[in-house]
Amino acid sequence: MIALIQRVSTAAVRIDGAEIAAIGKGILALIGVERGDGEVEAQRLAERVLAYRIFADGQGKMNLSLKDIGGELLAVPQFTLAADTNSGLRPSFSSAAAPADGELLFVKFAEKAAEAAHVSTGRFGAAMQVSLVNDGPVTFWLQVAPSGRS
Repeated sequence: MIALIQRVSTAAVRIDGAEIAAIGKGILALIGVERGDGEVEAQRLAERVLAYRIFADGQGKMNLSLKDIGGELLAVPQFTLAADTNSGLRPSFSSAAAPADGELLFVKFAEKAAEAAHVSTGRFGAAMQVSLVNDGPVTFWLQVAPSGRS
C-alpha cells in the first residue's frame, strides 16, 4: 500500500460542489492499494502515517508525529498511485488492486487510523476535488509491501 502524505494547514474534499470532508492542521494522505496488499498492510500503513515525524518541535526540527500534535487526518483514495509509469506515455494500472479490494483496504486503513486520530475521508470511486494548503511544503511517499514482494 502507498500513502502520499502532505503536512497541511487545511485540506478538504468536494464532490459535485459539496464539501464532504475537511480538516485543519494535520495530514492529507492520498492512499493507493496495490495487488497483493491485505489488512496487515493497511494496518501497518495507518500506523506509519500516524507515527511519521513531520511536524516541528520547539527547535523547528521534524520530530513530532500527527499523534504527538493531536492533528487530523484526511484520507483520500487514489488508485493512480499504484500506476506503473516505467515506460511509455500512458500509465498502466495492472498493479493496482481490484476496485472491491481497494475499497475494503482503504476502509481498513481509515478504521485503523481512527483508533488514534480524528479521521475524515474522501469517497472511494468518486470524482473528487481535493484542496489543501501544504504547510512547508512537506510531502513524503510512504509504502508498505506485503512480505514476498519487494
